[in-house]
Amino acid sequence: MCVPFVLVQFHRSPQSLGDFVEYHSRSVKPEQAPVYNNTALSVRRGIRMTARSRACDRGSKPRLINHHFLGCWRDIDPTASKNRGLLSLMRRHRRNLKPVQKAKLQAYLDALPALQIIYRFKQHVCYLLLKKHRTRKPCVPLVARLLDSVNQLRQARLPQLVQLGETLDSWKEEIATMWRFTRNNGITEGFRNKMETITRQAYGFRNFENYRLRVKVLCS
Repeated sequence: MCVPFVLVQFHRSPQSLGDFVEYHSRSVKPEQAPVYNNTALSVRRGIRMTARSRACDRGSKPRLINHHFLGCWRDIDPTASKNRGLLSLMRRHRRNLKPVQKAKLQAYLDALPALQIIYRFKQHVCYLLLKKHRTRKPCVPLVARLLDSVNQLRQARLPQLVQLGETLDSWKEEIATMWRFTRNNGITEGFRNKMETITRQAYGFRNFENYRLRVKVLCS
């Protein structure tokens, strides 16, 4: 694994990233070439994606929605929100629940009509953000649904929902890009995670050559 690749920062401009890859490609050793070529290709793909438009992480937004929804739930029902069984049911997508779990969750929501409305709205927004592989024409109604959901959240009187509406409003262009394009920096983030895991498991390396070889074996 090439050492300079660790230093790539994806908030740089496409031009600076291109210069970075071209500069360090001249200093790669022969035994590093296969790994470096693969990682450099991933960076170049990321550059083209950055130049076109920025896309948000597909998994981060549903987690963010769940975070604000659970905060809103704690404000409405502080006692039940500490129940680990209900907490697990509230976090998960409704389509992943078994019939018995759906019945248990529905029995609880029937006692709190206001929370039931918020829960259904949360599910609606989560399913909306999980859309992918859409062409331009199918994206038009999705954009209208997203903007309508954002407006409803911003007009809500609950602080958690208002904050969520502001966040989704600031990311609306990236969400639309996510529906159209599937490329992201997942490959490079995976390499970075592996490299951090290697360092953590070894409690650090005194000899950088040993670290380089370990990264080469596990990331190639």
